[in-house]
Amino acid sequence: MKLYHGSTVVVDAPQIIRSAIGRDFGFGFYTTDIKEQAERWALRRKRTASRNGATDAQAVVSVYEIDIDAARKELSFKDFPAASMDWLELILSCRSNKDFTHSFDVVTGKIANDSVGETVSYVLAGIMRKDDAIERLKFQQINNQLAFCSEHSLSFLKHVSSYIVEE
Repeated sequence: MKLYHGSTVVVDAPQIIRSAIGRDFGFGFYTTDIKEQAERWALRRKRTASRNGATDAQAVVSVYEIDIDAARKELSFKDFPAASMDWLELILSCRSNKDFTHSFDVVTGKIANDSVGETVSYVLAGIMRKDDAIERLKFQQINNQLAFCSEHSLSFLKHVSSYIVEE
């Protein structure tokens, strides 16, 4: 299986990112199986870096291969094929508590992007019930992500190439 990671640098040795709260599935190294999604993310990261003074920033997509069957035999996976109450509960926990951890090596599921993030923020603020949020999210186009949440899980990712994305 081919996976992609959008950034401003080549990431040939993935690492668990532990610096920021607000990640959907907690601290981890995030990838997607959608090339265009990684390219959009890389361009977004480049624009942010440029606004912060990095005039030489580039949009870079790193490409990985993973033997998903071998990984599933050895690692603990939590899969969310669609927005669900369990999916929302994990996102709420990960986004609201910097000390929250889960026991999964890899979490796969939908991204709480800007429009989805708005719904999640309504739930966190107590403005919207969780059941109503799930119903609302059923009609949203939500992209995929695979979060590698343990050091051991990273050993299954094999960097194969990287490329620069032009606007």
